[in-house]
Amino acid sequence: MKLIWHGHACYTLDSLDGTVVFDPYEPGYVPGLTLPELSADVVLCSHYHRDHGCAEAVKQLKRWTNLIINDLPCCHDDKNGSLRGDNRIHMVDAEGKRIVHMGDLGHMLSEGQIEALGEVDVLMIPVGGFYTIDAATAFELAEKIGAKITIPMHYRGEGFGYDVISTVDEFTKLADNVEYMDGSELSLDEELSGRRTVVLRCPV
Repeated sequence: MKLIWHGHACYTLDSLDGTVVFDPYEPGYVPGLTLPELSADVVLCSHYHRDHGCAEAVKQLKRWTNLIINDLPCCHDDKNGSLRGDNRIHMVDAEGKRIVHMGDLGHMLSEGQIEALGEVDVLMIPVGGFYTIDAATAFELAEKIGAKITIPMHYRGEGFGYDVISTVDEFTKLADNVEYMDGSELSLDEELSGRRTVVLRCPV
């Protein structure tokens, strides 16, 4: 099983149980990023803003899967959705691991919402602020969730991302045991233990 980052908040989870694309962006809409040709059994969009909800950009394979998918309603802002609307956190169980994609989460989760996530193996969490929670809130939430692997997303980097959001450094300077990958893929085949933050390389 592997996770592939396509920039911003878009990922492919490729597993023996099925293939998922999370939050595909409209081609040309996120500065500096080009969405590759993607195909998947399931496309999950946290909401339908143009940088997260372009499901039509992904070819649907229409195969039977063994994926278990649940979602958790939340908000895109800390004003009960009045500024930017709703958001959905997606939980995917594949090959015995729980993968959680937080979309454009805009507020700290309640204890009940955190409990509903269950035991998380891999957490993809926005850290850039402005449109989402900022680095400090993301770090606090990641600590409460306690995933084995935390992957920051939705931030600005060299040549990509929105100017109004911060860089990943604002998050990683708070974290311990940070691992920087040479590429945009992460293998999840091994047994996961301990806790670490993994920064994937943006494919620009």
